[in-house]
Amino acid sequence: MTTLHRIGQVSASNATKTSSRAGFARIFRGQTAALIIMLPPALTLFTLFVAWPFIDAAYYSVFKWNGYGSPTDFIGLGNFKQIFQHDVFFRAVFNALIILFASLFIQLPFALGLALLIYKKTPTNAVFRLFFFLPFIIAEIASGLIWGFIFDGDSGLAAVITHALHTQPYFLLTDRTWAFFGITLVVMWKYFGFHMMIYVAALQGVPVELVEAARIEGARRWQIVTNVLVPMIKPAIGVSVFFAIVGSLQLFDVVIPLTNGGPSNATHTIVTYLYTFGLTRMRIGFGSAVGVILFVVAFSISLLYQRYLVRRSAQ
Repeated sequence: MTTLHRIGQVSASNATKTSSRAGFARIFRGQTAALIIMLPPALTLFTLFVAWPFIDAAYYSVFKWNGYGSPTDFIGLGNFKQIFQHDVFFRAVFNALIILFASLFIQLPFALGLALLIYKKTPTNAVFRLFFFLPFIIAEIASGLIWGFIFDGDSGLAAVITHALHTQPYFLLTDRTWAFFGITLVVMWKYFGFHMMIYVAALQGVPVELVEAARIEGARRWQIVTNVLVPMIKPAIGVSVFFAIVGSLQLFDVVIPLTNGGPSNATHTIVTYLYTFGLTRMRIGFGSAVGVILFVVAFSISLLYQRYLVRRSAQ
């Protein structure tokens, strides 16, 4: 009887090992199949639209080239030297920082506050969410044209206000000091709903049981927000901050119809600087150098963000 029992145990053990090996084999085969199917398209797209353009830009950035024929006038780091000696470039960087800080310290907190008010699934909240999300749906060029009319001191909303106050017409977008603050206002209006919807989606994913348990424990509304809701949506806040940072670097479509970088180059962003002083003036090598700088900065931010995510996952 004891021998039969041992034989049964051995057989069961072997069956378990065989089953485990078969399971691992199925998982491995499934992962390998997914890798074979999904990796080539992703790798192809990455190579065509990220790696190869960057290699091209890095190559052209060391030439003085107008885009015609093959580049032959090698100048090494001359384009980069010109960029860092150009005051307009630093103005563009400063403007990008203005957009970034306005987004991080004004736009995102207000978007989070509004999301906390309207995240629950009710018909009224759905209307409010749609209302605030609509500006994001409008194309950037159209948004710039709309606000260009609003800021028009002759026939726009600005003209109505100055006429009502019996003051001289004021053209905000031609004021070197305040023009970029007008652009900042447009950017905040345009992307406010986008960040709000990120927070709304995250808040709707918070388990209701956690909120109810906090209420049963006697927590007040503000305590629930600070100790339950906000900690639960920290990953969404991280995503929103990442989009704000990258967006401040890539801002272009709103600026062009509003000011085209003027007056006196006061409202350039990094991309409009590249476009104006590189492409429109047929200085392709110079523009490529600006693109390389922009890519390196954006790529570094992405790496830091990925490192942050890995650290958060480990915790």
